[in-house]
Amino acid sequence: MTENPPPSLYVSAEKCIGCVHCLTSCPTKAIRIKDGKARIIGELCIDCGECIRFCPHDAIEAHTTSFSDLSAFKYKVAIPATVLYGQFDNVTLPSEILFALRRVGFDYVYELSTICELNNAAIEKYLNDHHKPRPLIASTCPVVVRLIQRRYPSLCELIAPIEPPREIAAKILRTTLPRVLKISPTEIGIIHITPCPAKMVSINRPATMARSYLNGAISIRDIYGPILQALRQSQEDTIMCHLFPEILFSGMGLGTALSGGETRGLKNHRTVAVSGVRDTIRVLDQVESGLLKDVDLLECMVCPDGCVGGPLAIENRFLAKSRILRLVSAMGERTVINQSDMNLLYHEDFLSFHHPVMPVGTPPLDADRARAIQKARKRNKLFMRLPHKDCGACGAPDCRTLAEDVVRGLADLADCPFMKKEET
Repeated sequence: MTENPPPSLYVSAEKCIGCVHCLTSCPTKAIRIKDGKARIIGELCIDCGECIRFCPHDAIEAHTTSFSDLSAFKYKVAIPATVLYGQFDNVTLPSEILFALRRVGFDYVYELSTICELNNAAIEKYLNDHHKPRPLIASTCPVVVRLIQRRYPSLCELIAPIEPPREIAAKILRTTLPRVLKISPTEIGIIHITPCPAKMVSINRPATMARSYLNGAISIRDIYGPILQALRQSQEDTIMCHLFPEILFSGMGLGTALSGGETRGLKNHRTVAVSGVRDTIRVLDQVESGLLKDVDLLECMVCPDGCVGGPLAIENRFLAKSRILRLVSAMGERTVINQSDMNLLYHEDFLSFHHPVMPVGTPPLDADRARAIQKARKRNKLFMRLPHKDCGACGAPDCRTLAEDVVRGLADLADCPFMKKEET
């Protein structure tokens, strides 16, 4: 088993009031309230961002790449997630947004929707070539990969071994740009524009390769303002974009920003798409139980409605979803990738994982097996003494977790207000 990478999320002590909204929303019980402040346990966090979504005080923040970090590179490339196109009004063309990214400081902007279509074609090819096991699980959502590594280790082998579009795009750029620009690869910074805090973890500690082809990720929240300002100043770019409104875009690829976007392109396979962290957990529970074997591909997105509901996005996800659907409809489902090129890249393993996804170990109750068994018995006895109210008043999400924290030396039984009342 591999080590669990540190999370990208952290708590702003100045903003946090210990209100327990993050505590109760966390699907992996990775948050505790201590001394009136929330704390994130790195070994349990999967960077889903539910705490960001539910915190009413904006006290949960994400470590992402800053604009000052870009100064380390001579040549700067942006790869924006297709979600970005849904953050602006209906009259703003995707090509205008790409031009605006050039104006905010990037030397080159690489459009991702065509690579999303390439990823879909590669997955379909893999499904055709490998009839077992089933169901395969798409790797696009890094939170799903981390969730499987931690909570469903037996399902790691079901993750379809095709790299997500962002890494495929970065690999293409990393392979071609140094030769074209005649500069060192270390002088090229490739940055993903993302609505997802987990992308930084997938870059710093990728699950499927020794090192990511990306150098960092800037959140949509951080770059939205500069893009908006650039859009207002770029009348010349607007004219050019209206002259070439469909350049480089794939309607099929744009749809991958929404739940079901990956499976929609697989016409000849049985697919299921699920979004939202709790529904994803329910479906993975079924897969672990041996169900859904009649499904070829399972697309799981932990954000509601898919990446369009990412916690680092700006726009209301329902409006953003409507805008992206409008773009998909306008561009149609015509194929923009060359099937021969896809087959060549596929057979050269250019699109595949470098190594399989491995389970991530959970710290045992004790390194010594005999003591771990004793602590497990003690935990169970403590749990039976607790009131089973799961109120969160102790700073843990539920009574069972408090009992385990006590055994691990991270909490006291007296943290439970009902136990205090019982003692008095």
